[in-house]
Amino acid sequence: MSLTQPITAGVVASLVGFTSSFAVVLTGLRAVGASPEQAASGLFALCMAIAIGVGFLATRYRMPITLAWSTPGAALLAGTATPDGGFPAAVGAFVLVGVMVVATGLWPRLGSLVQAIPTPIAQAMLAGIVLPLCLEPVRAVADEPLAIAPVIVVWLILIRYAKRWAVPAAFGTAAVVIAVVLLTSDKGVTADSLVPRMDLVVPQWTWQACVGIALPLYIVTMASQNLPGTAVMASFGYRIPWRPSMLVTGALTSLVAPAGGHAVNLAAISAALTAAPTAEPNPRRRWIAAAAVSPVYLVIGISSAAVAALVTIAPTGLVETVAGLALLDTLAGALAASLHDVKSRTAAILTFVVAAAGISVAGIGSAFWALIAGLGVYAVLKSSPDSTTPPDSTSDREIPSRAKNPSS
Repeated sequence: MSLTQPITAGVVASLVGFTSSFAVVLTGLRAVGASPEQAASGLFALCMAIAIGVGFLATRYRMPITLAWSTPGAALLAGTATPDGGFPAAVGAFVLVGVMVVATGLWPRLGSLVQAIPTPIAQAMLAGIVLPLCLEPVRAVADEPLAIAPVIVVWLILIRYAKRWAVPAAFGTAAVVIAVVLLTSDKGVTADSLVPRMDLVVPQWTWQACVGIALPLYIVTMASQNLPGTAVMASFGYRIPWRPSMLVTGALTSLVAPAGGHAVNLAAISAALTAAPTAEPNPRRRWIAAAAVSPVYLVIGISSAAVAALVTIAPTGLVETVAGLALLDTLAGALAASLHDVKSRTAAILTFVVAAAGISVAGIGSAFWALIAGLGVYAVLKSSPDSTTPPDSTSDREIPSRAKNPSS
């Protein structure tokens, strides 16, 4: 039996997963106070965690279980100001997220509470979170058209002919732009910055970071990554071992948090690449595709420091452009899911507006206040005697609508 097909699928899943969203991770970590070195450390730590977690889960359960970092979570960080206490406070929030995910595995009721959040509200919050990053390509092309336009053009062409590779190709074009900058300016990188390392930070816990970062990050990771990831696997006939998956991803999140890793979770798009028949006709052998992700991420992790170093010398807005393009599909899916139910549309659009506003009240970011506002309005309107369900509307409890918006 040939191993070429499943191994190739694993390599493709790894490359697509990394190149399509690493820019979002670096942008998010920098937004909450990480230095360039700490952001590079976080990227390296996440790669190592994914390699370890996938290697264990895929081989232990003989399923194509694939892990990823939380791309929506990184987008949440990108729209969050540096918390009181700086990056150490953000790291404390990351540790808490891991603890909450472990608790979800041990206490299923906690996961049920997240699942009970109406889909329109959860998706509207996600849409508001990613909107600011999705606007970055527009701003960047206005400020640096010569550097940004080629990235957008290549992305657009690949969207038409090979959508899966559109964002990786945009990153490749951005790399060419960075290479031109290196050759035509006095900017450069030191050899020391190309070596991957763990830059450990002692966590600090502040109530603002716990409420404003940890809670929204946990909800976004569960609602936009773990639940859709489980649904995607179920669509291919696999029943995810829920408790072990939550224990492993939660423990890994807390373990790599001091190195800057924000969240590790079940993958959705990457899972589809390894669990589909195109990865391997025999469903019992598709776990090989997921297992192949592990060594590839080890190699990617070793090179992540060089990628992060090159990003630091990129023209203004270039990295943000790649991140924004990577999140456009996430934004479109979240908006569609949030506005699908006419009955909850008012609450959903208010959630979206508050999240997109980027406000900070009492040191707590807009994602938390968006969730509070949306749930409050949703509850009021749902209990209104004038509230009726239009004939063409659907229930806001429809779980597949979450699965339609996988993020990584």
